Amino acid sequence: MASLFSRIIAGEIPCHKIAESDEFFAFLDINPVAAGHVLVVPKKETDYIFDIDDDALGRMMAFAKRIACAQKAAISCKRIGLTVIGLEVPHAHIHLVPVTQESDIYFGKDKLVPSQEELAATAARIRNEYK
Repeated sequence: MASLFSRIIAGEIPCHKIAESDEFFAFLDINPVAAGHVLVVPKKETDYIFDIDDDALGRMMAFAKRIACAQKAAISCKRIGLTVIGLEVPHAHIHLVPVTQESDIYFGKDKLVPSQEELAATAARIRNEYK
């Protein structure tokens, strides 16, 4: 059975897409720890990020870097934090989270509950900065 993320990539589940390439897909997390929280996933379904071959993992990080640069330009923050937890969905993914302080990327806190309109506006701001 396809993972939740594979279903999002296939368009079976709606998302607020930021960008995609032949290999990777980036979209807003609908339960973000901070406004502008983006997930970057490989289109090839792989459960564990360190099972991705070295070359593809390097390309995934380069793709994530371009997303992070767009986030930094679109969202008021000091940096874009990156974390890989990999327990939530059995499909490798990178969390890119705008941060001003360390607690901004703490996954144990209550998640934000943005409206679809807020998510759409945030996604549009990030996409407008994506190069």
